[in-house]
Parts: sequence; structure tokens; C-alpha cells
Amino acid sequence: HDVALLRKVDELLKEHFSNDSLLSGPAVEGGRPGNANSPGEQAPVQMIGRYKLLERIGEGGFGEVWMVEQREPVKRRVALKILKLGMDSRQIVARFEAERQALAMMEHANIAKIFDADVTEAGRPYFIMELVRGIKITEYCDQNQLPTRERLRLFILVCQAIQHAHQKGIIHRDIKPSNVLVTLHEGVPVPKVIDFGIAKATQQELTDKTVFTQFQQFIGTPAYISPEQAEMSGLDVDTRADIYSLGVLLYELLVGQTPFDAKEMMRGGFDGLRQIIRAKDPLRPSTKLNTLPGDARTTTGKRRRTDVGKLVHQLQGDLDWIVMKCLEKDRQRRYETANGLAADIRRYLDNEPVLARPPSPLYRFQKAFRRNKIAFVAGGVVVVGLLIGLAAVSYGLIRERALKSESARADSVATFTTGLL
Repeated sequence: HDVALLRKVDELLKEHFSNDSLLSGPAVEGGRPGNANSPGEQAPVQMIGRYKLLERIGEGGFGEVWMVEQREPVKRRVALKILKLGMDSRQIVARFEAERQALAMMEHANIAKIFDADVTEAGRPYFIMELVRGIKITEYCDQNQLPTRERLRLFILVCQAIQHAHQKGIIHRDIKPSNVLVTLHEGVPVPKVIDFGIAKATQQELTDKTVFTQFQQFIGTPAYISPEQAEMSGLDVDTRADIYSLGVLLYELLVGQTPFDAKEMMRGGFDGLRQIIRAKDPLRPSTKLNTLPGDARTTTGKRRRTDVGKLVHQLQGDLDWIVMKCLEKDRQRRYETANGLAADIRRYLDNEPVLARPPSPLYRFQKAFRRNKIAFVAGGVVVVGLLIGLAAVSYGLIRERALKSESARADSVATFTTGLL
């Protein structure tokens, strides 16, 4: 947790490995090879194969991502991911190659594509992938003040991408906002799932090298991992771990915060962290929103183009049920597939009963009314007209009978009077 010391050690390591330059190729133009220290820093004019490095745009646990220009056979800008200096252990290289193979297996509009792969002259693997010019999905939604329904439509596309990965036998295991970027295609927002660095294969090996997850090793980002990922047991992780992470992402899109506060999670160390993930029940999204401080509640509403009261009402009910089904501690009670989650969100958007919520006659009637308001109103008008007509006819019949009864009584009185006279 000593950031200053970590930065100093990192600089020393980079200096130590300076003879094995990150770019490991001859400079096209003059200049001493160097290392960028922050995303967006300009790179020296250097080449890796037929790719000219322009600037570093991202950094992960063991890899760096650079924006590069492909020089042949076509000229275009793409992204290059390469191992960091010194990150050449057998385990890390195996994970890097596994990520490369996982991307190569998938072909989906909402997953970053891979184009090429090779190794540098120094033997460091890299691969070339689609350059995604985007920002985190949460930032995009907030900056553009997307209403809840628009956020849900974007999220459905993310679910479809994860479903495609699952069908290819790939579990992402690290779904979070920074790994779901939104870019614009002709003005239309398109989410892109990236970074399969800790992906797991369910059907085949992604690399011929051994990828071994050590016992009690913590894999994933604390605020987004499932209870089974945090569990120190022999329970294997399957695709439903991604469903949990999708639920956390959906929670954040709706409320603006994750179910559990990151600082609170780390306060008790790893044991406390695991205990929270495994045992503590999160608040429903609507309840969480109501517990936010005043300024945070107001900001959350503005970022969704509504006031807080309406937003709370919007989350109560179906959306609460959908999110909480994703966040079930028992994975058997979650959605079975990402498509199942997406389908329930579509039902919500179409005013149909969602499967996450136990149905009741009143609930089904409310959903039917919302789907067919015009028909219900027209039918209501007809029914009201019939009732008014029926009431009028009934009133007329009753009135007529009353008049006949009065007339009969008058005749009887007259006859009786005449007899007396």
C-alpha cells in the first residue's frame, strides 16, 4: 500500500531491464530507447515488426497497451499489447498467451478483435488488436446523462458479448467498467468488452503452457468478484461468476455505486474482504440510492435526467429483483446465462412480467395494463358506457314500475272512495 515505494521500485526495475527495451527493436529515428510512465505518454520513434509505436494508452498487471500504426500491408492505427519489462515468468507468459488465444476464438461486434500476434527479437510476446477509442461505460453514461432505459439498452449489448464468450467456452472473470469501453460508430454508442487477461477456458486449453491458479490465490477485482471467486474452497468457477459481476456492473449503472464500498471491503484485509463478499447481503438498488448523502443522491438523479424520487420509484420492483437475482450468494439461484439476464431486462423495457420477480395476479394485471394502455382505456370507456347505459335502462325500468305502482294505488283508493260514497 506504499504507493511512493512501489513507484520507486518500479522505476528501479525498469532501469535494471533497460538493456532489454520494451520496444526491443532498432530505432527508426535517433533517440535513446525509453519507457513511458503513464497512459498517454509519447513513445520514442520505434518499431515492433511492422508497427510504429505512437503512445501508451493503458497498463494492466503484467501488460502495457500502446496505440501503434501498422505500416504494411495496409496503413491503419491499431492497439498493441505487450508484456511489461521483467514480467517474463512462465506463469505470466502463459496467461498472456491464454488471453491472446481467447480473443482469437471470439468474433463479436461488442468484443475487441485480435488481428495479429508475434514475439519481439528479445522473445517477448505481443499481439495486435482493434483500437477501441472509448471510455468506461459508467463514465460514458454519466457524461451523456443517459436515462435508465438507455443505460439498460447498452447493458443488454454487454450481456450479449459475454454470452458469446461463454458459448466459446471462455469465462471473463474480471467484468468491470474499465473493461467495458463505449465507443461511437457513426454517432451510435457501442460497448466493447476488453481485457481477457485472467479469462478461464471451460472447454479446451487456451495455451500449451500450464496456467496454474495457486490455492487461495485471489483472482479478480474485489468490488466485482463473485462469492465463489473469493471462496477458499474446491468450488470451481463457472459462467455464473460472470453473471454476478454483470449484476455489480448493472448496480453501478443504475445507482452510481457498487453494492459494497471498496474502502470498507479492504479495511479488514483479505479475510474481511472475503467475509463481506461471501456473507454480507447487499442493499437493494432503490434502498442504496435512498441511503446516499443528499448531494450524491441529487447528482445521481441529474446524471439520469430525473429527480431522485422518480428514480427510486423506477428502481423499486422489477429492477431491484433483476439486480438481486444476479447478486445471489448461491449461484444456483442466479440467472443461468447472460442471455437470460438480457431477456429479463427486455421484458422490463417491454412492460412484460420479469422472471426474477415472483408473479402475482395483481402484478400480472399491472404489466398487462402498462403494455396495452390504449386497449385498456378503450375497453374501459366501452365498459363505462355500457354501465352508464345499463344504469339508465335500470333506472327507467324502476321508475316505470314505481309509476305503475303509484297509479295502481291511486286507482284502488279512488275505487274504495267511490264505494263509500
